[in-house]
Amino acid sequence: MKISDISFSAFYTHFHLVTAMTPLQFQKNLRLNEARRLMLTEGLDATATAFKVGYESPSQFSREYRRLFGESPLKDIRVLRETEQYQEAKSSASIISS
Repeated sequence: MKISDISFSAFYTHFHLVTAMTPLQFQKNLRLNEARRLMLTEGLDATATAFKVGYESPSQFSREYRRLFGESPLKDIRVLRETEQYQEAKSSASIISS
């Protein structure tokens, strides 16, 4: 099948050269990064987030999340929030001491 005069195999090859990922890996990466953003900024739990970004199985979501980010969703978000709070506290302290 051709769309815009490019075969699927040519698209796949060019996509992989540009992104260093397959189209499926790229889509998965986008979904997981959006999930991370939702949990961090909107306070959603992992199960609700999994369904919101299109996963049918929260356990599959958690496995793929851990594979990409190195931690479970709960632990990763906790660490990110602590880091964010640390940075905010540090920034506030430097403003007060100035």
